[in-house]
Amino acid sequence: MPWKRTDVDEQRMSFVIRASEAGANVSGLCREFGVSRRTGYRWLSRYRAAGSLRGLSELSRRPHRSPARTPEEVEARVIGLREQYDWGGRKLRVLLRGEGIELSESTINRILKRHGLIASWRSHQPAVRRFERQRCNELWQMDFKGDYPLERGRCYPLTMLDDHSRYVVGLYAVGGLDTATVHRCLVRTFERYGVPEAMLMDHGIPWWGNSNARGLTRLSVSLLRQNIRLCFSGVRHPQTQGKVERFHRTLSEELRRRSIPHTIDAFQVRLDHFRELYNQVRPHEALHLAVPNDAYTPSPRPYTPTPHEWEYPSGSIVRRLNSQGCLDYNTQRLFVCEALAGERVRLECLHNTLVVQYRHMYIREIDLSTGLSVTLLEPARNHGL
Repeated sequence: MPWKRTDVDEQRMSFVIRASEAGANVSGLCREFGVSRRTGYRWLSRYRAAGSLRGLSELSRRPHRSPARTPEEVEARVIGLREQYDWGGRKLRVLLRGEGIELSESTINRILKRHGLIASWRSHQPAVRRFERQRCNELWQMDFKGDYPLERGRCYPLTMLDDHSRYVVGLYAVGGLDTATVHRCLVRTFERYGVPEAMLMDHGIPWWGNSNARGLTRLSVSLLRQNIRLCFSGVRHPQTQGKVERFHRTLSEELRRRSIPHTIDAFQVRLDHFRELYNQVRPHEALHLAVPNDAYTPSPRPYTPTPHEWEYPSGSIVRRLNSQGCLDYNTQRLFVCEALAGERVRLECLHNTLVVQYRHMYIREIDLSTGLSVTLLEPARNHGL
């Protein structure tokens, strides 16, 4: 899953920073991090070659060459039959076999998909093997369901769904995508069901910002302060949030069967009714026809309105960012992240580079000789998945 990449990158950065310290025992660190010596030295080599921790990010495994790729003339015949009959791989395979061309159904479908000949609604078939968390509240998925016109303004249904049980912990009719509105909905949900271990979202507002380090926003920082790990779906890869996307299709079908409400209050009444139906009445195939209410239990982690500050390791260099998200280091004022204004960060020197850490995340790398800085972790890329 693309959103798991973040934890791997953080592990590599931590390894390289510690391995670059004077007198570091690289072999011992490899054992501590659970990697082979070959892997550890490869990470160090990639860091030194790139001159930046960004060089440790996951590389695409897509091959530069594809010697086994289907010949162009065969692909052209597949496309021609598709355009003639509008059939999928199973039926086209029979026609191609009659012409002496032997291809598997999956190969034909890959050709069609590569050329944009499979509509998105057709490609979203149920996965043979579903990925899900093993326990309730291990991961919640959160997303907006489009927007609907009202007599005054618009409605943006906001969904929060437990990955393991499919239980909808929150379903709100909101009139905007602003931080304050979404934060109020989150607090109401946390107060009722507790706090999850992690939350999965897309690269959209208000939980992702393109102008800040690692996309952090005021809202995402408020989640981090509750010790919630942030996971972001792959860019242009909505399947990562498959469960909430599937729920939204069901919700959309329900709204189409009835007239769309014209006020926020009426919309909330409709959503409350549907949420109760979905959680407590509607059998779910992934739950062996049980209902989500039978599979869900609230989180034992309570919501904390004023959480304690993060405790960094003893002896760490710690600075509090100012109201603009900057820090003073020696004689320099360095920008880190506006969303982290007023927060405490940990600083680590790596050669002539200052690495800034917030809680468990390395978020920015600053060249002390030039003052230039870069975000360490970028949005997960699709890489053709």
